[in-house]
Amino acid sequence: MFGDLNRVEIIGNITSDPEVRYTTSGTAVLTLGVATNRRYNQNDEWKEETEFHNVTFWAKKAEQIAERARKGTRLFIEGRLQTRSWEDDSGKKNYKTEIIVTNFILLDRYEKGEGSSNSSSSAPTKASAPASKEPAVQEDVNVEVISDDDLPF
Repeated sequence: MFGDLNRVEIIGNITSDPEVRYTTSGTAVLTLGVATNRRYNQNDEWKEETEFHNVTFWAKKAEQIAERARKGTRLFIEGRLQTRSWEDDSGKKNYKTEIIVTNFILLDRYEKGEGSSNSSSSAPTKASAPASKEPAVQEDVNVEVISDDDLPF
């Protein structure tokens, strides 16, 4: 018998500059939006739809993302889904589903000195990919063409 699984992985872009808040006990918390895009073909026409995810970082992760990311930063997020509920002033029950981050990887690099964190004019730079240790593929490979007459069946 298998146990339950609550795991989410997304790659997307941050929709607003991160701002850390602190609980009354001093724990850092950061909630932000992450947009993911899905391309699909419908009736021979490519369409794209964007999904907006509520994402919450806690403790050290909240401080790290606030220091190292900003609006537009692309990142990989791994986490779990959690739905909170509360009643508003009129007594109406509200629900919010969010991703609670367990791990993240910045796919863009942002340095605090690269302009104001409020400025959206300077986009984050792509993090350079690690050098590949794979040998280069040889383009001029000799390929023997086999005709149907050469097949034994």
